[in-house]
Amino acid sequence: MTEEGNGWLGFRAQGHSDYATHGEDIVCAAVSVLTQTAILGLEKVLAIDCLVQADERDGTMLCLLPDQLSNEEWKQAQLVLDVLHVGLLATEKEYGKHVSVKEVPYRENESAIFRLKKGWRKHEER
Repeated sequence: MTEEGNGWLGFRAQGHSDYATHGEDIVCAAVSVLTQTAILGLEKVLAIDCLVQADERDGTMLCLLPDQLSNEEWKQAQLVLDVLHVGLLATEKEYGKHVSVKEVPYRENESAIFRLKKGWRKHEER
């Protein structure tokens, strides 16, 4: 999960859990459900147009919030991302050999390649 001083900017899930074979891996399924539900909450419930990229082959899911959010949208998005974070931490606690959660500070130079595709920048409180 990517965090800056005043909240989460998004998340990235990367890799496969290797808990069980493809199609029977409950850990992979749990992480997938958590991340996909967070994206659905942001996009369908809150109507926030996030930058989302996924690659099933390598197990990568990226979701970044857009810059132009009102303070209320930002707060609501933070609730969704907080729930995701708590769910992932619980999964890590139960299946720590197969799931690792890292909070990563936002770095413009590393995240910019994704954000620049839509002209997005980090959130600034208005």
